[in-house]
Amino acid sequence: MPRVVDAADKGERVGDGYGRTLIAGLRGAPRALREDLWTTARDPLPRQAWFGWLPHGHLVLLAVVAGVANMAGYSNAMDVLSAPMQLFVVLQAAALVLALSRPVPAWWLSTVSLFLTAEIGESTVGPDMVWPWSVWGIVVHTFIVLLLALRVPLRVTVATFVITVLTGAAHTVVPTGFPHNEDLAGGTLSFATAAVVGASLRISRVARTRLVEQEVLTAEERARRTVLEERGRIARELHDVVAHHMSVISIQAQVAPHLVENPSAELRENLAGIRQNAVEALTELRRVLGVLRAEDAAADAVRHAPQPTLDRLDELLDNVRAAGLTVDAATTGERHALSPGVELSAYRIVQEALSNAMRHAPGARVRVETRYLPHGITLRIANTPPSRPADAASAPQAPGMGHGLLGMRERTAMLGGELTAGPTPDGGYEVTATLPTETCEDGT
Repeated sequence: MPRVVDAADKGERVGDGYGRTLIAGLRGAPRALREDLWTTARDPLPRQAWFGWLPHGHLVLLAVVAGVANMAGYSNAMDVLSAPMQLFVVLQAAALVLALSRPVPAWWLSTVSLFLTAEIGESTVGPDMVWPWSVWGIVVHTFIVLLLALRVPLRVTVATFVITVLTGAAHTVVPTGFPHNEDLAGGTLSFATAAVVGASLRISRVARTRLVEQEVLTAEERARRTVLEERGRIARELHDVVAHHMSVISIQAQVAPHLVENPSAELRENLAGIRQNAVEALTELRRVLGVLRAEDAAADAVRHAPQPTLDRLDELLDNVRAAGLTVDAATTGERHALSPGVELSAYRIVQEALSNAMRHAPGARVRVETRYLPHGITLRIANTPPSRPADAASAPQAPGMGHGLLGMRERTAMLGGELTAGPTPDGGYEVTATLPTETCEDGT
């Protein structure tokens, strides 16, 4: 009999899973923290965008001034300034310079130096000097904590702060029998402030970096999706063009025997084979590419509509003029028939360029030039500078457009042509496309 699992059992299992994950995380935390703290990895402070290397120079200068001032303070507070005391004072000042490139080793050096200077001067430093950290020792270590927190994860910042405070508290918990000017709270507050400020700046920087990365990924994904959508649209349009020609071949093969008096059996058989192959090719084409229509919700309404050609260019220009765009048109060269794919792509390029002009250059004057070449066609769509700022929300848009230069480039590349687009010296914009093709007469 199958076991019935109720909600309580499921909740218990989920709770056990979370519990195991938490226990595993706690067990691995000491090791991860040890790896974070016991490292000599180089992590140089980057050059600042506004101030360059100036902050680095100021920190080096601060290390020199703090070292000299700290040495003078201990000299006044102690009868004899021993060599070890001088060494640790110098090392703590040098730790600030080291923090510019290796923050974790610099923090260790500063913390150990602070601890040992307090240990050595415990019985000789009088009440005239702050204890267990000197004023300049606190200043240097505060900057080191700040530089550390700017470049390490939050858990490392917290751990270093706790260790620093514990090393200072170790000298104040046990009575020494000597009078000291204890100010553990002041140093702790200074270190905590540096840790909070540094960690906050790092979190903000990491968040901005991730946001920029996400924006880049989003832009790349949007561009990739736009290219795929435009390719799908091109495939749908070419499907219609090819399907039309295959249908014509099938019909002509079916009618041809009736146009010949007493056609031979071989001719009937060949024409029947041509028609059969055309029908089969048309069926396969519809099966493979027809699915593209199903993905387009608006496609059903235009499934049987003829694809536009340059014969409808005047109609397109009239439509955009009615929408408020001033357009001049000129055609040069001997006009000749083009292949259906070139006709369709040329029309779409002009349509998209006019749509872009309406959206991005309101009030501009547009000129559309069509030049027929012996083996191709050149389209040039140029607009003057806009007379008013563009309003993307209210700008009109040609039906079916919206893929911009990506769609133009896809269509031009598909035909082996060239496309250039960019601003003009007078502040306008120009799109030039050259589509190579053979005339229908040459291609037959």
